[in-house]
Amino acid sequence: MATRFLLAAIATFGFVGLIPAVQAQTAAPTIPVASGPVALRGAGATFPAPLYQKWIAVYTKANPTLAIEYQAVGSGEGVKRFLENSVDFGASDAALSDEQIAKAPGGATLVPATAGAIVLAYNLPDVKGTLKLSREVYADIFLGRIRNWNDPKIQTLNPDLKLPNQTITLVARQDSSGTTYAMTNHLSAISAAWRNQGPGVGKVIDWPGISMVAPGNEGVAGRIKRSWGSIGYVEYGFAKRLGLPMAHLENKAGVFVEPNLNSGQAALAANVSQIPGNLRVFLPDPDGENSYPIVTFTWLLLYDRYPNPQQSTALKGFVNWALIEGQSYSIDMGYIPLPADVVALARAAVNRVQ
Repeated sequence: MATRFLLAAIATFGFVGLIPAVQAQTAAPTIPVASGPVALRGAGATFPAPLYQKWIAVYTKANPTLAIEYQAVGSGEGVKRFLENSVDFGASDAALSDEQIAKAPGGATLVPATAGAIVLAYNLPDVKGTLKLSREVYADIFLGRIRNWNDPKIQTLNPDLKLPNQTITLVARQDSSGTTYAMTNHLSAISAAWRNQGPGVGKVIDWPGISMVAPGNEGVAGRIKRSWGSIGYVEYGFAKRLGLPMAHLENKAGVFVEPNLNSGQAALAANVSQIPGNLRVFLPDPDGENSYPIVTFTWLLLYDRYPNPQQSTALKGFVNWALIEGQSYSIDMGYIPLPADVVALARAAVNRVQ
């Protein structure tokens, strides 16, 4: 079967700081793979797509009998295709529910593959300096209660910034999105107004104050880049690649935190001490003074059983490599390497796949 690769040129995002939790090697993979030609098809989340595409390029170069295609169609569509058994693996920023797992043909194994920060990127080219947004303020922006950039609530937080008398243009996802799920899960955790009167938690919602929508993380980032006065939620790496400024957000401890590797790793370290056996970990409002407030894992979706042993062997080899050697690519591409204990549990889950 002819397979088309999605080999996007990936920019380096410039994360510096802590050493990854897993000391990965970039040498040729040593994990056994299938002995003959194998083709694998996957689809799902846009959030980790640049990293997955990098993994595919590196791994298939070292294993030329393996062809892997990954289509970044959004978490919702990826889950749909996985449950329809029209792909060999799926990907989602929102873990499958018990009901969805029960519908998966051959059962489902959820494998956390990487983690990342969801940032509030904005376009105010005349504003010089760091924009700070409190929990109340950014919740009210997304609720449509704050509609102007020089609103007193924003200006009070940023006395040194000259904020424009400009309408806030909100940008959100139009497709079924795990990034949207993580963002709305966070808003529900921090805002009683969102939780009780807002649109709730979901992959697709009716945003109260949204003025623009776009498909995928890349679409949202691109729309923000082109739209003066806009703000939207997007995975860190997409914002960094386009040079978009990102707000410093107030965390649970009341500290305004810059989105970067250190604050993302702090959120994981302070909150992932007890990993459930099903590997469904949600961090809607992380503890920790240095924790960035909006972080999420993203999952690869594997079937428990594959009818073709060659496919099973090949996919397990690729995912195990991604969990070890592949983590070394995370930092430069704007993602947070998995903690070592998460990697160990994830690999155990992968190795149970038949």
